[in-house]
Amino acid sequence: EVQLVESGGGLVQTGGSLRLSCAASGFTFAFDDYAIGWFRQAPGKEREGVSCINNSKGKTHYADSVKGRFTISSDKAKNTVYLQMNSLKPEDTAVYYCAARNSIRYSAYDLDYDYWGQGTQVTVSS
Repeated sequence: EVQLVESGGGLVQTGGSLRLSCAASGFTFAFDDYAIGWFRQAPGKEREGVSCINNSKGKTHYADSVKGRFTISSDKAKNTVYLQMNSLKPEDTAVYYCAARNSIRYSAYDLDYDYWGQGTQVTVSS
């Protein structure tokens, strides 16, 4: 059974940093065969893609709203993907989810993902 467990959320002031972790287990195939995405959903808003990574080649993608502030990375030895978030803004406040798809091609669209974590709350105070 595939499990994705997010951690690292919390309350931070504007301009602060947080690092989210997504620990994956139970994959049928090798970790490299999966793409991992980070998504977020703020109250009253639709879920949006934040960043994603191709574990096989390390290719990454970022939403324009976080480009230059967030960095996604992968530790294959730990089957864990990280999202380093710097220069946080109040508009970054949301529940952050990681998701996995059994493909080496990443996607920014949530419907392309097969497995989801439970989410972790990030709150940025002004």
